[in-house]
Amino acid sequence: MSEKNAKGKTPEDYGFHKKEDFHIDFNEQSSVKKVIGVVSGKGGVGKSFVTSLLACEMQRRGYRAAVLDGDITGPSQGKSFGIHEKATGQDNLIDPYVTKTGIQVISTNMILDHDDQPVIWRGPMVANVLKQFYQEVHWDNVDYMFVDMPPGTSDVPLTAFQSFKLDGIIIVTSPQELVSMVVEKAINMANMMNIRIYGLIENMSYAVCPNCGEKIMVFGHSHIQEIADKYQLEVLAKVPLDPRISEASDAGTIEDLKIDALAPAADFIEK
Repeated sequence: MSEKNAKGKTPEDYGFHKKEDFHIDFNEQSSVKKVIGVVSGKGGVGKSFVTSLLACEMQRRGYRAAVLDGDITGPSQGKSFGIHEKATGQDNLIDPYVTKTGIQVISTNMILDHDDQPVIWRGPMVANVLKQFYQEVHWDNVDYMFVDMPPGTSDVPLTAFQSFKLDGIIIVTSPQELVSMVVEKAINMANMMNIRIYGLIENMSYAVCPNCGEKIMVFGHSHIQEIADKYQLEVLAKVPLDPRISEASDAGTIEDLKIDALAPAADFIEK
């Protein structure tokens, strides 16, 4: 118990050191069973494609999946899923786009006039849109929602960590030592905020020689197992460099792509 002052008051009586709950709820018409954040310490490691492929894999396994594109200023999920329509809504709620396999998606491009229009918003507005996607979209009976989280550890990821009721997060990294250093910051941020880390996924882990099948470590020796051991985490998957990934993302046909290397991560989520 804190020490009382001359008036018999503790710091808690004045509101100091009081733990505030910033969590927001889904609207009453929505139903989401599990919310999983997909996180990276920096951009460019393939976080968005991992998000979309995990949603596709869970949908393929018979679950109802959803993708909330939380990278408000750098949205990519609309292009990956081939979404060209703009968001509509009714009863003060936004309807997510439903893909050909039934995945529910919301992304900033769906509320912009043009896909190439830059999002020149300050942090508070970005954070508000992020919360609107969570709270004011009609999520219809979703088993697994994957949140493509904005990269880094600044105010927008902080908003997501504080506001969303995340069941856990998956951290995406790549083999470069610099990225490994950055991903430790993401791990520490999650630990400081008591967010459960499901494990790590290493993207661009290796390339496979088309002639002999040998694995080529394009970015050198991987450090992911060392990081996983240091923080007592699991390595959920090591995903190779594969030209089909960029081709499918550019063509908007990500749902037609199956990457076997991600199966162990989907198995973990399913458990």
